Amino acid sequence: MRLFYNIFIYGYTFLIRLAAPFNKQAGQWMAGRKDIFLHMEKALGNHKDIVWFHCASLGEFEQGRPVMEAFKRTFPEYKILLTFFSPSGYELRKNYAVADYIFYLPMDKPGNARRFVQLFKPKLAVFIKYEYWYNYIKVLSQNKIPLFFVSAIFRKNQYFFRFGAKWFRNQLQKVTWFQVQDEASSQLLNNIRIFHNTVGGDTRFDRVMEVAMEEVSLPVIEKFSRETDLLVCGSTWPPDETILKDYLLHNKTVKIVLAPHRIEPEHIAEIKNKFKNFYPLLYSEATENIPENVRVLVIDSMGLLSHLYRYGKIAYVGGGFGAGIHNLPEAAVYGLPVLFGPKHQNFREALDLLQNGGGYTISDKESFQQTADMLLQYPEKYRAASLAAAGYVRQQAGATFTVIEKIKEYLVVKQKEKSAGNL
Repeated sequence: MRLFYNIFIYGYTFLIRLAAPFNKQAGQWMAGRKDIFLHMEKALGNHKDIVWFHCASLGEFEQGRPVMEAFKRTFPEYKILLTFFSPSGYELRKNYAVADYIFYLPMDKPGNARRFVQLFKPKLAVFIKYEYWYNYIKVLSQNKIPLFFVSAIFRKNQYFFRFGAKWFRNQLQKVTWFQVQDEASSQLLNNIRIFHNTVGGDTRFDRVMEVAMEEVSLPVIEKFSRETDLLVCGSTWPPDETILKDYLLHNKTVKIVLAPHRIEPEHIAEIKNKFKNFYPLLYSEATENIPENVRVLVIDSMGLLSHLYRYGKIAYVGGGFGAGIHNLPEAAVYGLPVLFGPKHQNFREALDLLQNGGGYTISDKESFQQTADMLLQYPEKYRAASLAAAGYVRQQAGATFTVIEKIKEYLVVKQKEKSAGNL
């Protein structure tokens, strides 16, 4: 089975190479890995105490960020190696100050995995949520380097739990510890005799709590939100944006801050055309003197969304008409009732918010209008939803502490035991 896996890895790399001249992300993916080991060797000093954190992309980085920052406070003598698989993570966080070394992860070929681990010799590896690179897992195991998966989540339809997936399950046995988000994930692992797991929640909740407490001033957004019911709509896609346009026709008083998932000039132009009757204004061109007829403020830059929600009355989180919804906790932490599309079944926080009353699912423009109108017209219902959303985030916080305590066990306790055994 490893042979077939390696064939897949080589094939995947070949396809990205073919796409690179025509696709920006594929081009970045290839360019970022060019002569990658030469760059690593040049950057690496004589430091022996390195801990490796790996994030697939930007979302996983935000999950891992509170762990990395808590780790740095707890173990300031250690260096942090941070790797990304996707350009959308690396390109935005390649200057992250807490990490000492930041690179694209070399593709999971056997030779790359051996060379990478031999070069950095990490004392511990921490993978955020998922990305099971089996050659790296094998080499870490062979070198007796502990490997943690943090904020992991499993579902019964994943290939690990299917008939004939014994090889993949055996690879999971090489992982030192899984910190999983919920009891269902833990039970799935227990069912395949992977008992080295702990239910510890999702570190994203710790991150959004930190962001909510930061002192941030966005005068343009503050001015735009005055004396109106503001809908903050994050990570939106075209189907979401069509529904939002229809709501502006339905409700003549609300305003919208729109932060689309894609901010390429072509998509921004599409948004401006779609909302042309509501005088859309780009955030990059806005001043505090926003004309009264502007009802849509379009965020055409990255990195603001987690702070925008604090100015809203209701949040709409996009993606629920496509691959799946985006980050709900970063809106709920401010006590905003959260609306999202129908494709949410694989997102635990969506199901939890639906159950506790802090979130609402919509399927079309009519259900959106009914839900938004209900929240805006009935203060007691709005207050109940707001308290439920904020309370849910507070209840879920604390996963970072669980991870740091486990890291202490391996970097302090087990290292002492190892040293004592060598006496």
